[in-house]
Amino acid sequence: MFLTLLIMAVFTEMLLSAYDEKAYSQRVSELQSYGTMIANKIISGGFLSAASIAEADSEILSLSEIYEGRIIVVDDNLHVIRDTYGLEEGKTLISEETIRCFRGSNSIYRNHSKEYVELTLPVNHPATKEIKGVIILSFSLKSISGLYRELRNTAGLLIVTVLILVVIFALAYTVWLAKPFQKLTDSIDHLSDGYVENPVPIRAFTELEAVSISFKRMLERMRKLEESRQEFVSNVSHELKTPMTSIKVLADSLLSQEGAPIELYQEFMVDINDEIERETKIINDLLSLVKLDKKAGDMNITSVNMNELLEQILKRLRPIAGRKNVELIFESFRPVTAEADEVKLTLALSNLIENAIKYNVEDGWVRVSLNADHKFFFVKVADSGIGIPEGEEDLIFERFYRVDKARSRGTGGTGLGLSITKNVILMHRGAIKVYSKENEGTTFTVRIPLMYLSKQERASTLVSTNPPEV
Repeated sequence: MFLTLLIMAVFTEMLLSAYDEKAYSQRVSELQSYGTMIANKIISGGFLSAASIAEADSEILSLSEIYEGRIIVVDDNLHVIRDTYGLEEGKTLISEETIRCFRGSNSIYRNHSKEYVELTLPVNHPATKEIKGVIILSFSLKSISGLYRELRNTAGLLIVTVLILVVIFALAYTVWLAKPFQKLTDSIDHLSDGYVENPVPIRAFTELEAVSISFKRMLERMRKLEESRQEFVSNVSHELKTPMTSIKVLADSLLSQEGAPIELYQEFMVDINDEIERETKIINDLLSLVKLDKKAGDMNITSVNMNELLEQILKRLRPIAGRKNVELIFESFRPVTAEADEVKLTLALSNLIENAIKYNVEDGWVRVSLNADHKFFFVKVADSGIGIPEGEEDLIFERFYRVDKARSRGTGGTGLGLSITKNVILMHRGAIKVYSKENEGTTFTVRIPLMYLSKQERASTLVSTNPPEV
């Protein structure tokens, strides 16, 4: 409203000022033309005299009546020989404007209130151009100033009218504008009350629609996180409860059998020990996740020989592979030394390779490859195992997710290994990709920078790099 009022006021003032200047200039120009005509009429007799004034008197009177003004004719002796008001005839007129006019300088004076104008024009001899007299024309400008005031009043009324219309429009627009904001506010309040659901789509101007879309995406993400959290809590409860239930059943069975043979006790104790180990593994994996979720997670960065690290991991896992007749193959294309947390990286790579062994087929194979370029090193873990169903590749990194729950429980998995692996790789500023085809095998590709970079260094140096074939 202020901007509209300001623009209209400035524009109106410019128009009125232009009109006033134009009307004033036109009136002065007309008066100068008539004054020059009267001067020529007066001088046609030769010199200023009563006779020459008589010849021009009709024009003088006509001009003074038309423009409601006063005309005074002064000779070169400063005697007033004609005054249309009859007040100064026969007197001597001494004024600054008259003196300057005899010296060759015409003058135009307009009073401060702009209600009248006074012109001083010379009467020149046609041959010698000598100034023989002066004509003083004083005319009212009330018609111009009156019209100027009327136009200003009309413009003011127009501005007030437009301002009222703008206020009405602004209020209506504000009400219309506030509705989608109210919907967005209601959605936020609904979210604050603990209800994570999609907001009602908001149809409004582009910027608010963009905010609505972003808010909707945020809610979808929050809903997924909430579902993931609930599923995680449920899975943790179930995973921790299952071994305890088994232990309770086994213990109750032993207690209910008086005089049971030692062999039965030993068999049950082996089962109880297995369940305790399973419980311990779940708790250890959960503790690892908690530590890794701290992001900065006490990273102990040292220079690590990746060739030796992978050889040690494979050496430790060969007995597990041997029990399933799975062949472990290691291919190293070049010596690789990287800055990394050796303990965490060992945990991540061990999980990948151990999964490749556990979810493999009898007499299968696991191929581990190591390669590097000038900036990254790459570890590829390929197997001939059961594979991952199409569309579930991204789900395998979620906590407690299992492709084949029955088979996973039989292999002793907790469903946390790949989640731990991904967190470790992300903490090293790396990336992990998976390619799999059901019943044909799975390939994981890990890319990690050779130099451990801080977030600031990473932002300044990160470039898109495709991993080489390994």
